[in-house]
Amino acid sequence: MYRDIPQELVEVIEPIAQDHGLEVVEADLAGGSSERRLRVVLDTPLGDGRVTLDQCASVSRELGHALDASGVAGSAFSLEVMSPGVDRVLGREVDFERAVGRRVEFETRSPLNGQRRFRGELVAFAEERATFLTEAGELQVPFSAIARAKAFDPALAEGPSG
Repeated sequence: MYRDIPQELVEVIEPIAQDHGLEVVEADLAGGSSERRLRVVLDTPLGDGRVTLDQCASVSRELGHALDASGVAGSAFSLEVMSPGVDRVLGREVDFERAVGRRVEFETRSPLNGQRRFRGELVAFAEERATFLTEAGELQVPFSAIARAKAFDPALAEGPSG
């Protein structure tokens, strides 16, 4: 989630993304001290996912130099810069607002009703609370309780029909 990005990473990534007219949706730094992976997800201010391969490559080049200079990601890391794609990562409140009416998979930070993973339609997002319609019924979840979420197109998730 966007709110989980360490501030020192935000301070390096955000200005570069903004210089390219893009927004940071998510950034995840994983791995041990010897080899780390930084995955950065970017989107347009419209949230339409129309980030080109050239934009990703350009941001990646600049970001790689900036991260090397700052040392924030460590000395050995791989960098992956991408657009949200069909299965859109929902990392910020604005992403949830834009995804109302779509199918969403999400995981909570701690169990709700005995489980942490859910799938359903995001029917509302207001006052830092998401309302989902799941097979078990309506579920209201505080934004702060959501660890990960992505919106998806069920037709694409099921694969080709025929």
